[in-house]
Amino acid sequence: MFRKQLAGGELKPAYLIAGAEHLLVLEAADALRARARELGYLEREVLDADANYDWNQLGDASRSMSLFASHKLIDLRLPTGKPGKEGSAAIVEFCEAAPPDTVLMITANDWSKKHEGAWSAAIERIGVAVPVWPLKIEELPGWIGTRMASRGLKATPEAVALLADRVEGNLLAASQEIDKLALLHAGTTLDVEALEASVADDARYDVFRLADAAIGGDAGRALHIVAGLRAEGEELIPLLGWVLMQLRLLLRLASAGTNLDAALRSERIWPASREALFRRALKSGDRAHWERCLAQAGRIDAMAKGRPPGDAWRELERLVAAIASPRRAAGLLVS
Repeated sequence: MFRKQLAGGELKPAYLIAGAEHLLVLEAADALRARARELGYLEREVLDADANYDWNQLGDASRSMSLFASHKLIDLRLPTGKPGKEGSAAIVEFCEAAPPDTVLMITANDWSKKHEGAWSAAIERIGVAVPVWPLKIEELPGWIGTRMASRGLKATPEAVALLADRVEGNLLAASQEIDKLALLHAGTTLDVEALEASVADDARYDVFRLADAAIGGDAGRALHIVAGLRAEGEELIPLLGWVLMQLRLLLRLASAGTNLDAALRSERIWPASREALFRRALKSGDRAHWERCLAQAGRIDAMAKGRPPGDAWRELERLVAAIASPRRAAGLLVS
């Protein structure tokens, strides 16, 4: 739907793309970037609005123009979806006097009614808000089937259902498997037997099993997966993105207090085996622990980008161990 909107004409001055489904947010943002390039927005300025962000930079970015491009895309990353008082004012100011030939795109990896405010309303007045909601369980097979078709892959309904069961709601895992299957089974119809042979449950080291091993308290397996990912040459920053999402989810659940059952239903954690992992983690670690883990993840992200210096992979190992063993985390996390 969003791609059809983009194809229909000129871009709006502002866009908000937000939700906890990281893959869908990323792909919607990629579609907007691609459309902007088609329309001549050749300059792109990326702004990372973390907790210490100077919101004056948004105003500076909107006023400055490249000598080599007449159209500009401001790519503002707001991970929490909460700009705060100063950020909200800066975004409203931009929307009230949006500069010509400039598009502001804000992406966030968390979204709910609680995130809405004057700033998001200002974006909707001049642009488009794209909330990205997690897929319901019954929607996943349809999503997988559509994605397979977009990759030129044919599959039986039974094979689609099996893959939906295997990926356990992780769209990024499903996307990776579909891309691999499209290469292996081009020109054929994928059935259950072929899928079983192609998708290994335990042989692959991947970030989803890493997060589940850590949340489930299996520090040894989680660290083994980290070592495997590093040896395979995986990029740390995309890997860390999924870990961050799980930590934010743990923090939201830890904040639910006596309403945990309702919170688990609201977050659509499935199947039951994953819910048990989260219950175990929440019993072992309190809200303050998950806040410290999130802060550590933020430091690792900065380290992976070269500021400050350090071994980001080693710090990831410490973080994974702290997630798996909250009661032993005192020496693993920076205070």
